[in-house]
Formats: sequence, structure tokens, C-alpha cells
Amino acid sequence: QMQLVESGGGLVQAGGSLRLSCAASGRTFSNYAMGWFRQAPGKEREFVAAISWSGGITSYADFVKGRFAISRDNAKNTVYLQMHSLKPEDTAVYYCAAKTTPSGDYVPSLYDYWGQGTQVTVSS
Repeated sequence: QMQLVESGGGLVQAGGSLRLSCAASGRTFSNYAMGWFRQAPGKEREFVAAISWSGGITSYADFVKGRFAISRDNAKNTVYLQMHSLKPEDTAVYYCAAKTTPSGDYVPSLYDYWGQGTQVTVSS
């Protein structure tokens, strides 16, 4: 089993920034591609960003391109999501997830492990 623990969420004003972290343990972190998803109240979980095992390939949902950046530090077993220019519609619980499948970044069912999530609230 892999354990994933997110941190860094909180309350921020529109236009502000936050950096989320996700610490992994229990498995060899560098064997897994990592993703960030989010879920707002009453909505389905949606893809935000993903990064390959080496960090060399990233992908983003259109609504965060240019504002969010995903990165990872395999030495620290941690993946990050740097968020800038936050909007009220970014308010959600943010989850990190791990998968061994190289494709299908957008597909939640392809991820093997999930964290518990961290709340991000953006006030207008």
C-alpha cells in the first residue's frame, strides 16, 4: 500500500497563491506517476494536473494552464501543486493520486492510490 498525505490547503483571497504538497510513503515513489484532482461540492472529481515518474512530462486541465504548476521531488517522495492567480471557482478539496499506468492522466479509475484531500477555499 502507498499512503498519500496532502497538505498546504487553506483560505486565500482571489488572485492569491498556494502550494499544495503530497507526501508519499509505503511504496517506491519514483515508480509512480502522480496526479492532482479536485472535487467541489455537488460536482464530480475532476483532473487538475499530472506528472510522470521522472518529472519530465506534465499535463494540465485547460482551466489551470498558465496558473498551476505540478512538480515532484523523488528524493523527498513528494509531489507539489503550485497554484497562482486563484479564482473562487478553484474552491474544492484537492486530492493527490498515484498510478503506474503511463497513460490516462485524466482518468481517476486508473489511479491506484489516493490521499484524503486538502481543502482549498478562494474568497472573492
